[in-house]
Parts: sequence; C-alpha cells; structure tokens
Amino acid sequence: MKIGVTGATGQLGRLALQSLKLRAPDAALVALARTPDRAADLDVETRALDYTDPSTHAAALAGLDVVVLISSNDFNDRPGQHRAIIAAAQAAGVGRVVYTSILKGPNSPLILAADHAVTEGDLIASGMPYTILRNGWYTENYTASLPAALKAGAVIGSAGAGRLSTATRADFAEAIAVVAAQPGHENRIYELAGDASYTLADLAAELSRTVGRTIPYQDLPPATYADILKSFGLPEGLAAAIADADAHAARGALHDEGGALSGLIGRPTTSLADAVRQAVG
Repeated sequence: MKIGVTGATGQLGRLALQSLKLRAPDAALVALARTPDRAADLDVETRALDYTDPSTHAAALAGLDVVVLISSNDFNDRPGQHRAIIAAAQAAGVGRVVYTSILKGPNSPLILAADHAVTEGDLIASGMPYTILRNGWYTENYTASLPAALKAGAVIGSAGAGRLSTATRADFAEAIAVVAAQPGHENRIYELAGDASYTLADLAAELSRTVGRTIPYQDLPPATYADILKSFGLPEGLAAAIADADAHAARGALHDEGGALSGLIGRPTTSLADAVRQAVG
C-alpha cells in the first residue's frame, strides 16, 4: 500500500507520517509538500504538491492508494484548493481520500466550518471512497499560549463556562494513521474529540497546580479577545476565527462525548494535565 500525506511539513502532517511509520511499517509513505526539501528529515519519499498550483497535483498523486488530505491553512479559497486535489486524486486512480474536517461538520456554527462543509460535500459527491475525520479543537490551540499566560498572570479567552473536548495533534495524527492504513473505514465519518472535557477555568486551575501559583481565567468579550490576539501578531482573520470558536464553545460547539477518537487509537486521549506539563516544561 502506498499512502501520501499532504501538508507533510506542517505540524499535523509530520505527526501523521510518524504515526504511520509505527502503525503501518510495511506501507510505502510519501510526504507531499510545497517545499519537499523541508520534509527530507522524515526519511520517506517526498514529492512536490502545492494546494494552489494544479500543475503539481498529477505527478504528486500518481500511484497512490490512499491520499490523506490535510486541510489547507491558506484561507484564500480553501474549498477550491481541496476540490482540485480531490479531482486530481480521482484522475490518478487513487483508491481513497482521508480528509481532516472539523467537529460536527456542516452542523458546526464556527466560521471555520463553512469551508470544511463544502469539501465534505465535494468529496462525497465525487463518488470516490472516502473517510472523513471531523477533528475537534487541538489542545495546543490553548496550551501554546500558556507561557504567555504565565507572564501575564492570567489565562484569557471567550469560552465562558463552555466545555471543551480537545485532544492533542498527536492524538488526531494517530487516528489518521489508523484509518489510512487499515481497511474498514471506507465511506465513514468520525466525530473525533478528547475523552475528558474541561472549561478554560479548569485549564487555568491545572496550570496553577502545575506551576504552584494561582493563575486565574479571565473571560473576555470575543471582540476584545480578537484584538488582543491581533496585538500578539496573529493575522486579523485568524484572530477573528479563534475568538469566534471560543464564543461558540461557550454554547457547546467544541464539546463531544462520543469517544470515537480513543476508540480508533486504542488508548485514552492525552490528558489535560499531561498537555499542560508539556507546554510549560
């Protein structure tokens, strides 16, 4: 079996390839990246694939049995970029596409969900065998800011008392490896989220326990939170999307108790305590 992973030099793509090495040691793996040289350390075959350059698609996807389509992080017509990859995979005779979507798919109220809903529809309409992984929020979306929270003396956000069922990128990457390498996942849609939910106040309490001093959670209006994120250097669109996700999380948009992720990977998802310890050393 030959499995290609798009976005191979990104954080999720790298972890997916590392998981595939463990889960599918006999599979031939291909790192598909806009700059293949940046994937050389992965020690697998590399091919050039640029989401925005269709001239790279045919050669990149030739001879692959499974393509893991990790959603583009370029917000300029993401559905169009994904649609071009799906069409090229179909033309190349790829056997199945595994797509990383968003928790609750078309039913999610998040700004980010609209593009994913379009791609899910395009993939299903293509007639190709598919597997859709509706990934929940990454724990790292919160823990990456914990060093800054320690300096500022507070965890900030706009999620109120909403419960978050996050999981780490490594957890989601392992699920990618499982469904890409094993049969039985054709034309399936999985809602993936962490086993144990928490609030941002719980996150602040866990951080406080870890560092031995009190770090409170400060809930902010979404517009204020977005402005602060922009002041940290985030692009305006990304800052708005993160604040929007928090606002909807306050009403349950990032909460799921289905347990499908741990069921796929055969172990509990990474605990909040472990994620916090890793983030702050």
